[in-house]
Amino acid sequence: MTMKSYFISGIVALVVTLGVIWAAPQILPNAKTLKIEHLDGAPVKSSLYTLNENNEIVPLDFTDIAEKVMDAVVHIKSTHTENYSSRQPQQYRELPDPFRDFFRDDFFDQFFGPPDQRQFPDQPQVRIGTGSGVIINDEGYIVTNNHVISNADDIEVTLHDNRVYKATVIGTDPSTDLALIQVKENGLHSLPFVNSDEVRVGEWVLAVGNPFNLNSTVTAGIVSAKSRNINILRDQYAIESFIQTDAAINPGNSGGALVNLQGGLIGISTAIASPTGSYAGYGFAVPSNIVNKVVDDLFKYGVVQRGYLGVTIRGVDGNLAKEKDLEVNRGVFIDSVAENSAALDAGIKVGDVILKIDDVEVSTAPELQEIIARHRPGDQLNLKIARGKQQLDLKVELKNREGEVKFLAKNREEIFNVLGAEFEDVEKDVAKKLEIEGGVRVKKLYPGKLTKHTEIREGFIITKVDGQVIKNTEELAKALENKKGGVLIEGVYEDLPGDYYYAFGL
Repeated sequence: MTMKSYFISGIVALVVTLGVIWAAPQILPNAKTLKIEHLDGAPVKSSLYTLNENNEIVPLDFTDIAEKVMDAVVHIKSTHTENYSSRQPQQYRELPDPFRDFFRDDFFDQFFGPPDQRQFPDQPQVRIGTGSGVIINDEGYIVTNNHVISNADDIEVTLHDNRVYKATVIGTDPSTDLALIQVKENGLHSLPFVNSDEVRVGEWVLAVGNPFNLNSTVTAGIVSAKSRNINILRDQYAIESFIQTDAAINPGNSGGALVNLQGGLIGISTAIASPTGSYAGYGFAVPSNIVNKVVDDLFKYGVVQRGYLGVTIRGVDGNLAKEKDLEVNRGVFIDSVAENSAALDAGIKVGDVILKIDDVEVSTAPELQEIIARHRPGDQLNLKIARGKQQLDLKVELKNREGEVKFLAKNREEIFNVLGAEFEDVEKDVAKKLEIEGGVRVKKLYPGKLTKHTEIREGFIITKVDGQVIKNTEELAKALENKKGGVLIEGVYEDLPGDYYYAFGL
């Protein structure tokens, strides 16, 4: 084909192509075309607006505050190792010598098989838990939940920039589920505390933590309610006055930060209310004012010095006001007053209604608990009480939980929390009847070493620890002070004959 022919063919092809492009819309008038528009640098800040402190309309933007807060929230991994023996079951090893002959080898053969066939783990069983923590100053102090690091043999902290440190425990407070730990580092980014009393329902907040091991996760929501009691803490002196939020909180967020839009810490994320174990719309945080008090005590004294009124209470509502024929329909009703308590000394009586504490109105039991929890033994508070048609002003001096106006020693507080029990000295007439020199009664049991590893019952009277005679709670605390390894306690029950032995490890 000649060059001229190529040229003519090209002209024809071009004309045909242009004709098809022109004719297509005419032949298919309903044909659709896909139009895609691309925008560079699309704005992200102007989707929502809010009012600042001067009532000025400003864009609602979480980016700056999220970036600021994430550097102060850490990931915590706690490791707990449980040791087992491959030779014999733990129950057999814990039996005191007088009973070992009774449980012969044929007993274990019957239930566990011959010694060479018994199945017991040869290796230590390692349990790993994860959670979050908040750096509260530049010297490496971190606040988290007690349940995140409880019974841990090893605590590992990972910062937002992936630096990893080992942490030591400064102190714990099961009553509020808080703990203070420290890593050996300076110059860390920390979060400032704000006054949680000033936090308002409906206020925007961010929850920052590590849910499901998803590091540095930020969620947004509002404060849904305050002074919530959800009965989740199992400590005998549990204090629950949570800030409730709808910012998504999941397992792993425990110990993380709940902050306002200025980056101030208003609470430590602690719990969720959920039928599934995952986020269902309700999360709860310990208010920063309680956190501040607990951390300060743990740092100064190694144990929380908490004041107690010594009363059982419930909030007043319309039904209670009608039932008790009260003259008020708000406040906190006194159901009972303990002996040797601060409330009894102040003249508080059953049926009284507490209306104010130091001019702060209280309407619910958690509100009163929170206010009292911020004070120490020896602190004096002014109470306004409704008694019948009268309103009285009373002054109360708080005591510790032992009914004394003094601080508790660290070791005594810690060891009793570890055991999971409340103790009291045995009365002299009871000791005389049982023909013992004295002793310590297990007044009440809670989750701890005693319930986990023994079958001890409330009412048991401890008379010896590792063969050492115990006459009172002070001697019990000293006997267990700095104790490591196995412990054998001996004692009696008032209503059962014979001596009893219980063994556990510390």
